Amino acid sequence: MTTTLKIDFVSDIACPWCAVGLGALEGALQRLAPEVRAELHFQPFELNPQMPAGGQDLTEHITEKYGSTPEQQAQMRETIRQRGAEVGFTFNPGGRGRVYNTFDAHRLLHWAGLVGAEGPQYALKKALLESYQGRAECVESHEVLLAAVKAAGMDVVQAQEILESDTYGDEVRAVEQYYQRAGIRSVPAIIINDRHLISGGQPVEVFEQALRKIAAGAA
Repeated sequence: MTTTLKIDFVSDIACPWCAVGLGALEGALQRLAPEVRAELHFQPFELNPQMPAGGQDLTEHITEKYGSTPEQQAQMRETIRQRGAEVGFTFNPGGRGRVYNTFDAHRLLHWAGLVGAEGPQYALKKALLESYQGRAECVESHEVLLAAVKAAGMDVVQAQEILESDTYGDEVRAVEQYYQRAGIRSVPAIIINDRHLISGGQPVEVFEQALRKIAAGAA
């Protein structure tokens, strides 16, 4: 008997821990298959909704936001690199360089979810994470976003029409506000069956144990 869990993965492609968390969640689901499977939905959360066009130097941004030193930031990058390697994600060796506004990426992910969360949205999320976290590309650029759409096997012409309009903007903001009202303040936030919350880029074992317990209760 297979138990299907509804999983809302609230995240931002600007967040490296979201790449780690997704990789760990994937690893846990692989271990639990075929007894447990996921109906996975990617939900929007913007770490820097006011970020202007052109973005900001990453070191400058993190120093302003958290007050950390360059040495502390270097140590954190190494920690994230190691955690990524553990779950099969390779971060760009030189870091991300700049922080960008990700609202257009979230609009495309919303569209992909309407097309089909199980395939297109998942593929686009992975492509966007590879683009920004893996290759440090400028994810506010329509050219970069459309390349991710193409990599995900989706309709590039339709995606371009969305980017050149404000389509799905209101919908994305509404979903963001929903999760903010629900108390989500940091990502990744992984919500199972609308009831259980796992916060942060936890190790595979933590996801596995939690999902196994939740699935047993659901069954």
